[in-house]
Amino acid sequence: MKLDPHQWVSAHADYLYAFAITRLNEEELARDLVQDTFLAALEKLGSFEGKSTERTWLTAILKNKIMDVYRKKSSGLKTTAIMEAEQDQEYFFSKDDGHWNKEHLPQAFGIEDKDHLVNKEFEQVLKKCMQKLPALWMAVFTMKHLEDELTGTICTELKVSASNFWVIIHRAKLNLRACLQKNWV
Repeated sequence: MKLDPHQWVSAHADYLYAFAITRLNEEELARDLVQDTFLAALEKLGSFEGKSTERTWLTAILKNKIMDVYRKKSSGLKTTAIMEAEQDQEYFFSKDDGHWNKEHLPQAFGIEDKDHLVNKEFEQVLKKCMQKLPALWMAVFTMKHLEDELTGTICTELKVSASNFWVIIHRAKLNLRACLQKNWV
């Protein structure tokens, strides 16, 4: 397969932007990463072996750029995020038995609705809630639940221990749930 860099923007820019924006929730950063992807691909034209499609190859480059953003945003935030997560546990759970506090019991979100407009609105609320998460939490949650990355890979890439990973993912879910219940339900 022969690469055609002159067609990359028209053929792949929208797809790559959509890929980036769903993982970063920052329009300007997503645009910058798509441009960086094209530049990196131009520099690596000779390394393309043709084992994948042009789009798959460009997406892999973009994915690595997104991982770099996750790493950069998460550095220095680990200790604070973990301490906050541990301190805030009693907000949601009883100290005595570890069960949900009554005022924070999970509620249905109603996203099972087949109305695409409702689902689109839900996605917008979810995106806003994700932006409120600390950078490390958002990176961990996105990699786990949007990228379907393995826990070991996430821990290695973001330099967090397995126990910290589980605290972070748990805390991110709690915060997202609270935000969604406040802004959606």
